[in-house]
Amino acid sequence: MHIRGDHAELVVGGRLDVRSAADARTALHSAVDHGVGDLVLDLSELDSWDATGLGVIMGAHRRAGRCGRRLVLRGVPPQMQRLLVATRLHRILAIEGGIGLEPLPRV
Repeated sequence: MHIRGDHAELVVGGRLDVRSAADARTALHSAVDHGVGDLVLDLSELDSWDATGLGVIMGAHRRAGRCGRRLVLRGVPPQMQRLLVATRLHRILAIEGGIGLEPLPRV
């Protein structure tokens, strides 16, 4: 997993999972604590996430709210969009452009 950027926009790539959660949490919390305004989290380079990774993002979302900021997700890959819809987190998280899922084909 890699995270690059500043206190206004971070790009997350690789796998956001139990092995990378601590490093990701530290980077996200630092960005939230030291910036102002929206914090854009670009996930276009993210290969996958697990429940722990999703928990890190939700924790950053809550922390941003407490700091008077908003966490905005950008470039959410389609398979991760489906997970956000399935967990109904798309209703809580700010997602740039909204969720653009294509309907599943009928069988």
